[in-house]
Amino acid sequence: MHKYIIIGPQGSGKGTQARLLCSEFDFVHISIGDIFRWNMQHHTKLAARVKRIMDQGLLVPDDIVEDVVRRRLEEHDWNYGFVLDGFPRTRSQAEYLFERWNLDKAIYLDLPEDVIFERVMYRAKVGDGETFTKRTDDNPEALKVRLKEYHDKTAPLLELFERKGMLVKVDGRPGVQEVHQSVLASLDLRDRHAICMAQSLDSAPSTMVSR
Repeated sequence: MHKYIIIGPQGSGKGTQARLLCSEFDFVHISIGDIFRWNMQHHTKLAARVKRIMDQGLLVPDDIVEDVVRRRLEEHDWNYGFVLDGFPRTRSQAEYLFERWNLDKAIYLDLPEDVIFERVMYRAKVGDGETFTKRTDDNPEALKVRLKEYHDKTAPLLELFERKGMLVKVDGRPGVQEVHQSVLASLDLRDRHAICMAQSLDSAPSTMVSR
């Protein structure tokens, strides 16, 4: 069972790297942002509260996020493990998580601030191949607020993770596949994956016909 956290500033590619890791190893990607977006698409009461907060570039309060995380993890639909994306973002959230779950590693995607602004200001979601839309808070003013929140509340968690011996730091500047390979190497998953594949092949019944 593998239980990972993936953290980093806006634009560092947390969601992309989490999805790649989960796809390769059958882990479950638990994205707090995706959960909130689902609520917004379905116009729930939670969505109304969260939208007002996120549109200002602020972090969602601990009690709301902790309840969302608790409900999601209690589903226990992760046979091989999970990658938790978007939580924890504060010391209180981290302590809440440590009290309830034995975590393996915190994957930190490091990205300089100038690259963050470049990525976030120009990122877009591809719709039909021609239409590009951005998040409502992808603007310089909201990004500055989000980065301040990140530096004030989330960045200090790196020291906490390091003290617990669970921090792995990965350079988030290269391309997606390069970063993915660095993540695998940092988690020592590349060799483990190769060994599992070899064992699987060895145990498979032979289809060769004896002559």
